Amino acid sequence: MKVVIINNGFLGMVRQWQELFNNHRYSFVDLSISPDFEVLAQAYGVRGVTLSTIEDLRSQLRDLILSDEPVVINCIVEKEENVFSMIPAELQRQRYDWIERRP
Repeated sequence: MKVVIINNGFLGMVRQWQELFNNHRYSFVDLSISPDFEVLAQAYGVRGVTLSTIEDLRSQLRDLILSDEPVVINCIVEKEENVFSMIPAELQRQRYDWIERRP
């Protein structure tokens, strides 16, 4: 089992929505105080690793993924790194409108 945390120190997708649709007015998304994921993994008897540079990622990620042991991999990324593609809420709503129209 491998768990990869893409850690930007925010509630990532919520922060992204607030950036793109609310003019960077962030509300309750800053996770400056968050768990130490390495220690948390160790508390569960699992190896925990933090990769904080691109060099760390390049030199360690492959071996971590291919290892036989369970690993929690905490990847630190830029605070305002965005994830694409994303589906605007109104399109998601339209996609499921047919469910409400059923008899």
